[in-house]
Amino acid sequence: MTPPARRRNVAPPRESVLAAAMATIAARGLDALTMAGLGREVGMSSGHLLYYFRTKDELLLRTLEWSEGRLGAERAALLSRAEPAAARLTAYVGLYLPTGPRDPHWSLWLEVWNRSQNAGNDARERQAAIEAAWHRDLAALLAEGISRGEFRPVDPDRYATRLRALLDGFSVHVAVGLPGAGRERALAHITGFLTETLSPTQP
Repeated sequence: MTPPARRRNVAPPRESVLAAAMATIAARGLDALTMAGLGREVGMSSGHLLYYFRTKDELLLRTLEWSEGRLGAERAALLSRAEPAAARLTAYVGLYLPTGPRDPHWSLWLEVWNRSQNAGNDARERQAAIEAAWHRDLAALLAEGISRGEFRPVDPDRYATRLRALLDGFSVHVAVGLPGAGRERALAHITGFLTETLSPTQP
């Protein structure tokens, strides 16, 4: 009798590994994400993971890129809605801000930002590409709102740079759980700023 063929240990798709990494961060925080633990989660050795990702820094950046791809699709959908530009700008801000302290996407962003000080040019360029996508979409939305008379005339690119700096500042406060800096409070401040600086009816 011929013995049964030995099953080969097939590695899961890379997207499954990245999804598992993000799920670990969401459930137990960034500190719980280790190569050994992630390997057990997806049925791979830590050495096998290192073969695919080389370093933990690369794993984190790949996971961030995967998460940003999903957010990018969501952002594209909300920006294509048949709504006034002002309503879509509000939705953009809501998508940008963390959901609350220890938001997994923002926890990952903060860690990648921190590690980028020692990152190579390729990693830094990939981070810049993520930032640029958010910026382009915001500048285009602002230009559309200005052309329709919903927003006062401003330089879309310059305004987008300043608004994203404001969003980043509030987002860090929300993500780290700074006392008195919750998501609703951040949204109130940002909404006030948009009204004061973009409304065509403001003096």
